[in-house]
Amino acid sequence: ELGVAVLAIVTVEADAALAAAAAAAAADRRVQRVLICTPDKDLAQCVVGDRVVQLDRRREELRDAAAVLEKYGVPPESIPDWLALVGDTADGFPGLPGWGAKSAAAVMRVYGHLESIPDAPGQWDVPGLRGAARLAATLAEQREDAELFRTLATLVTDLEVGAVDDWRWTGPTEELGAWCDRLDAPDVLRTVGRVQSERG
Repeated sequence: ELGVAVLAIVTVEADAALAAAAAAAAADRRVQRVLICTPDKDLAQCVVGDRVVQLDRRREELRDAAAVLEKYGVPPESIPDWLALVGDTADGFPGLPGWGAKSAAAVMRVYGHLESIPDAPGQWDVPGLRGAARLAATLAEQREDAELFRTLATLVTDLEVGAVDDWRWTGPTEELGAWCDRLDAPDVLRTVGRVQSERG
């Protein structure tokens, strides 16, 4: 009744569908900006410059690539590697023992990806990092786990999600008013009316 497109995908998580839709929209030259509306950390990997951005409505923060770097300490392309080390309770993997957000960010800022991190702490060149020997030992012992966690944190973007024209908002149906009455949601009807009038 609201007139919005719904992607019915049952084979992957919603995060992957969002990532795939963001990639498809970014590939369309007509699209000026792609807005990913979620606070989920793993979706930060989809941010590209200031064209593909993430909106955290709870905190009222709009994050471009620079804001992702400021918030997490790593650029968007290193988010899956960073999550592999620190873990992600929302996606159910623990990360590596002893690796915190700050230490992982410090190492990722230097090396970018897991495979670039040397096993021997003496080969690390990470300014101001404390406990490098312990962190390196943990990573050396559990590198396969870290790589698995990174796979779990990496969002697949080559899904069939349609194209931008398929998602164009067509406006509400005549039944929306009745549904808003039934759900006691008059604000939804007002908001939809305002958006329609702004679009002309």
